[in-house]
This record gives sequence, C-alpha cells and structure tokens, in this order.
Amino acid sequence: MTTGDSPRLDWDQFARMGAEIAEWGARYHRSLPDRPVRAPLEPGAVRARFPQTVPERGTGIDGILAEIDDKIVPGLTHWQHPRFFAYFPANATPPSMLADFVASILAQQCMLWQTSPAGTEVETLMMDWLRQGLGLPEGFHGVIQDSASSATLAAVLVMRERALAWAGNRAGLAGQPQVRVYASDEVHTSVDRAIWVAGIGADNLVRIPTQGPLRAMNPAALRAQIAADRAAGMIPAGVVACVGGTGTGACDDLTEVLAVARDEGLYSHVDAAWAGAAMICPEFRPLWAGIEGADSLVLNPHKWMGVQFDFSAHYLRDPEPLVKTLAIQPEYLKTHGKDGFINYSEWSVPLGRRFRALKLWFVLRAYGLEGLRAVLRDHVRWSQSLAEDLRADPRFEIVTEPVLSLFTFALKGAEDAAMIDFVTRVNDDGRIYVTQGKTRGRIVVRFQVGSFACTEEDVRLAGAVLKEMAG
Repeated sequence: MTTGDSPRLDWDQFARMGAEIAEWGARYHRSLPDRPVRAPLEPGAVRARFPQTVPERGTGIDGILAEIDDKIVPGLTHWQHPRFFAYFPANATPPSMLADFVASILAQQCMLWQTSPAGTEVETLMMDWLRQGLGLPEGFHGVIQDSASSATLAAVLVMRERALAWAGNRAGLAGQPQVRVYASDEVHTSVDRAIWVAGIGADNLVRIPTQGPLRAMNPAALRAQIAADRAAGMIPAGVVACVGGTGTGACDDLTEVLAVARDEGLYSHVDAAWAGAAMICPEFRPLWAGIEGADSLVLNPHKWMGVQFDFSAHYLRDPEPLVKTLAIQPEYLKTHGKDGFINYSEWSVPLGRRFRALKLWFVLRAYGLEGLRAVLRDHVRWSQSLAEDLRADPRFEIVTEPVLSLFTFALKGAEDAAMIDFVTRVNDDGRIYVTQGKTRGRIVVRFQVGSFACTEEDVRLAGAVLKEMAG
C-alpha cells in the first residue's frame, strides 16, 4: 500500500510481516529475564511518545516493530516474566499464541452453529476434553466465556430469574421482593459487580462468616441466614462458593455448602477461577471435594494452564436455566433445517464470540495433561519451599499457609504503612513483582508462583530479594 492509497489486501506483505512478528516475539520473550518486571514509568509517559493527532495519510506498517520497541515495550508490565509473582498469572504459552494468531486469521464469528460449525463443535469437544482432565463427572456441559466475571454474572442472573419465577427479564425488578445471594468475604469482587449489574443490589449480597485454616464459609451460619431472610419476607436465590479465593486461596467446604444450597432450593455457583486449573492433578482435588453438587462452576485456563487470555471455562450441570435466562432468537438468528446443534451465544451475555477453542486445542495437543501437570506441580513445590524458607527467618511471619502455590506473609511487628512501603520497595527494585493484600485486618504480601517461564532459581532469587529488602 502506498501513501495515500485506499486500504488494499496485500497478502505478500502479510506473510512477510507475520514472519517478522514471530521472530520479534521470540526475541521479546527471550529478553524478559533481563528486564524489570514492572515498567519504572510515571503516568502519561507512554502517551507522550506518540503523536497527539490522528494521521490523515497512511504510511503502511513497515517499521512498526521498531516503534513498538521504542514506544510500547518500555511501558509494559511484563506478565510473562519468569519473576512475575503478583496477582495471578496470565500465561500465554507459544502454542496458545499461535492459536490466537490462527483464530485471528480465520476471523470466525462463532455466535451460532450456522455462522461457524467448526467453531461450535470444536468448542463442545474441547470443553469435554477439559472436563475429563479435571475429573468432573459426565453430565457437566461446558461453554467458553471471556472471563470468570462473565461466567459469574451469568450464574447470578440465573439465580435472580429462578428466584423470581423467570419474571425479572420480562417485568423488571421494580416491585419485586428482595433477592438474596450468599457468599463469604473471601470471594472475588467480580461477585459484587455481578450483583450490581444484575440489579440485585450490594445490600443483598450477604456475607457469611468463615472458619478454619482454609477460611471456609460456615454452613450452619449459611443455613441460619437463609432461614432468617425467608422469615423477613426476602427471597434467597443462590450461593457463590470459592475454591482458591484471590486474597489468600480460601476454599469453601463444597460438600457442606452445596448441600445447604440443594436443601434450600438455591442455585449454586463455584468460583475456582485460579485454583480450578490445578484439578488436572488428582492429588489437589480434595480442595474441591463435592464439586459434583454445583449447579455451575468456573475456572480460567488463561490463568494457570498456559492458554492465552481470554479463555474462561464455565460448566453447568444443566444448561437449560442459563439458556432460559439469556437466549433471545430474532428470525435472523434462527437456524432452519438442522437438528442437534448448539448456539453458544445463548449461553453467554455477549452475542459475538471468537474461535477461542483453538487455544485449548493447541495447548492440550502440544503438552498433554502430563506436561501441564508437571508445570503446576513444580510451582506448588517451589512456592511452598519458599514459604518454609521465610518462616525460618525471624524477620518474617507466614500469615496464611500455602494453598497450592499461593501464601501470604508479613514482616514481624510491621504496621500497615511499613508493609506498603516494603511492597513498594520490592516492586521498584524491579527484579520481582508482588502484590499486597489484606487479611485478618492487616496488610500482607501475596506471593504466588504461576508463570510458565518461572524456574526454581527464579523463586530462590525472589526469596533473596525479599530478605534483602527486609533490611
């Protein structure tokens, strides 16, 4: 394309640039260990590197990789860095990156079976492959959502509609009794947001006290709260349980909690966004014992299974309530003359859907379950070893014990301000990246191992940095 021309499809240039981008991408990933994990920049620094007015005339894309190196890379937090120990991982393995490239090339709109038969049927198969790998019983049906937030929103909408006898979508929420949803303080804030978006209201997300070393929801308190709400004229609608909560890795006793939900006729949803991936390892499955009793559950292969973001696996014991809540079929979305198909747009809030199933296929084909299990087991072992190393140092205390590869710690005797200062100094140093959390009323450091690029030496270096910064 020459300057000033109308856009043209130049596939020769596409092939050349595609190869250049692949080479550039490999160089970028190889360079990560030598980069600071988090960009040492002030707000506005990246924007200032760009022209502030839109170009009227195009100049093509030749040379754009050099501009990325100059303008973009210095402003990145490197989520694929081997010493990224913050938040939860967002792993993008080479097979998943290639799959995303293929999905972009095929450019499918997978909203209906007829708009992409392959997209629909590969999704159905990949979600069943993953179900088998997780040890979920037959009868669970999977759909790919963009994130756990969307899956949780879908579940909360089902809770609302079931509780209101399917009148909410039709008649609105004005004049309806208060609908109540139950969860502990350990669930992710995506539950709060789902409650807002569903129109249930923050006051109707009822927090149930926790107990025990895994900070599990108290089933007796849950049952008592449901009874009290019914006596007050409210409508209990659902329970959101967690396995591997974001703050400390909290895990509810699903056998007990889901039994309460079942006895009380409430819809149950389990958020296992991070920890769910670990269930491909049979030895970790006691953390979600009883999962077969859930009405729905979500886990994110884009966190800890090497599947490029965005890819969230949403499983349902019975899809019918979800479809009844979300499906809408104008004439142009109907498929005539065919039977035995699924339209996954009826299982999610967005109508449009990408060919995400390719990413899981590429990853499972490349590594198999055994290859993925080996990575997760290493992460758990290395993290727990570091926890023991810090426990042996009199300057540190382990605040919450490791759950899989996540634990929290603090400097002994440190006030919250000193802990925030410690986290800031660690992250400004650049060699590792961690995040703070709050548990038991105090600021702590969250540490989790999850990067596929991480090695045992990287975890050892993390320990050395933490001790050095402790002074």
